[in-house]
Amino acid sequence: MPGPQIRELQRVFVSRLDTLSHILDAGAAHLGAALDVGQARLAPDMLPLGTQVAFACNQPRGFSQWCAGEPVQNLDPAVPSLEIARAHIADTRARVLAIACDDGKLEETKRIGLGGALYCELPGHGYVSEYLLPNFYFHITTTYAILRMLGVPVGKADYMRFLLPHVRSDG
Repeated sequence: MPGPQIRELQRVFVSRLDTLSHILDAGAAHLGAALDVGQARLAPDMLPLGTQVAFACNQPRGFSQWCAGEPVQNLDPAVPSLEIARAHIADTRARVLAIACDDGKLEETKRIGLGGALYCELPGHGYVSEYLLPNFYFHITTTYAILRMLGVPVGKADYMRFLLPHVRSDG
């Protein structure tokens, strides 16, 4: 059974994956068939929308694989359709919810491949705080920015929708 730290990571990953799904749904509703996840990008040298979704999913997906003692296998970065992007999010969400390790896993060292012969080693807490979460948020934010650039009417309330259960009014 997951300990409190792992449960909190599950909550964060799932709620942000739900946000990613929500902003993609907003993009599909606004742009319809014109939403090209395989090509839409912020700049010519940046990766397209579909790849941003795959890379966002790779962070919690890799964490779930590490927690299960499995080799981390990233998703194919070529995501040619909205259906595949949605499937990646759903699969990643299910993997995160299935994490069953205890908090002791966060004391273990994680070797992180950085491409080519480069790597770093971090304790599990550092793996989460210094690598996974910054990458996770970067790719969700980039997805959001691409959709905004395409004219999708999403705003900060859409991006921060996980706060909704905590919002109160004095009025």
